[in-house]
Amino acid sequence: MTLFSLFTPQDLLLAFAVAFVAGWVKGMVGFAMPMVLISGLSTTLSPDLALAGLILPTLVTNGVQALREGAAAALSSIRQFRVFLSVGLIFLLMGAQLVSLVPARVFLLMIGVPVTFFAFIQLIGFALKLDKPSARVEAAIGAIAGFVGGMSGVWGPPTVAYLTALNTPKREQLRVQGVIYGLGAVALVVAHLGSGILRSETLPFSAALIVPALAGLWAGMLLQDRIDQTTFRKVTLLVLLIAGLNLLRRGIFG
Repeated sequence: MTLFSLFTPQDLLLAFAVAFVAGWVKGMVGFAMPMVLISGLSTTLSPDLALAGLILPTLVTNGVQALREGAAAALSSIRQFRVFLSVGLIFLLMGAQLVSLVPARVFLLMIGVPVTFFAFIQLIGFALKLDKPSARVEAAIGAIAGFVGGMSGVWGPPTVAYLTALNTPKREQLRVQGVIYGLGAVALVVAHLGSGILRSETLPFSAALIVPALAGLWAGMLLQDRIDQTTFRKVTLLVLLIAGLNLLRRGIFG
């Protein structure tokens, strides 16, 4: 079965453009690729096709991001955030199995409200910071991120809110995000091979979006290398605010 049996040429061109933009945003701030992809692809495609489309580009670009500073640094990040990763994995697998049973809008609202609030108050000058990592907070955020990620493919906002509250340095934050999202993306592939979202008809579509996503990632990384920590934090919070508002929009209007 060819791509053109499921998608028109116009659908594919729009999907490639969305994948490039998603990669560019991810290259700058380290996250938001699933958010951009699911929002953009859903304008012309059904939700299940949009979710299938984001899976492989997300997996590959997160691998590139996680390993940008080498395997040793990536392994260090895995050890550092092992609680987040292990709890998030369990809840991601649970959430993926409930895609067809539980309205995702409820969970999108649950995460959209606090993420929007966090980003907004940070941008207007109120600092919400954690002096040091907390296993309980890390486990709670990992559970939320994993569960919503399994249902919607979007798990970045709570993760970024946590890393930002810890005031994580730019390069470390980008690496940690790549590791967390990369391992989450592996779990997402496995989960949706089981759920039927990723199947023989949708796998070629997802694979086709890898190249434009990588091109966008490269362009975004070039820009990210030129900005300092303060600017990076502001840009990250702005994208996080947009992500939160988009989650609210999806939760309210579908």
